[in-house]
Amino acid sequence: MEIVTDRLRLRHARMSDVEPMHAILSNPEAMAYWSTLPHDSLDQTRDWIASMVAATEAGQSFDFIVERDGVTIGKAGFWKAPDIGYILHPSQWGQGVAREALEAVIRLAFGEMGLNAIQADVDPRNVASLRLLQRLGFEKTGYAKDAWEIGGVLLDSVYLTLNRSQAAT
Repeated sequence: MEIVTDRLRLRHARMSDVEPMHAILSNPEAMAYWSTLPHDSLDQTRDWIASMVAATEAGQSFDFIVERDGVTIGKAGFWKAPDIGYILHPSQWGQGVAREALEAVIRLAFGEMGLNAIQADVDPRNVASLRLLQRLGFEKTGYAKDAWEIGGVLLDSVYLTLNRSQAAT
């Protein structure tokens, strides 16, 4: 499956994505609010991509590699529905790319996937992501203190939900 927007191509992962995704997943700035520490080896990213490929092949994933002008710039979609997730290379931030990718996967979720609601789990320090999700119609539904332990540090979570009836896309 492939989704094409004005500026982006969202496609399933393939093993050739290891190096370009490693440039993102090993970047401390990109990974500042992710659910793991930055990847410290290509092998770690290779395993991550292999799990994306396997989930897609098993029909268990609607997660996509995001390309812009033929270059891999991140990922967006549902590793496990209804939980949405995304990460982009910092060079793409502030250009509306995340919004464009998310609008595409939200349409897929409420269309072909038949979901009635989408959920997001966001580090409360990630103000830009919270703002974006709220602009897309997500509403805060909860908060958990010490929800994640990443690198020995306990981090909180903000939970947001977008119901089909609230979708702005």
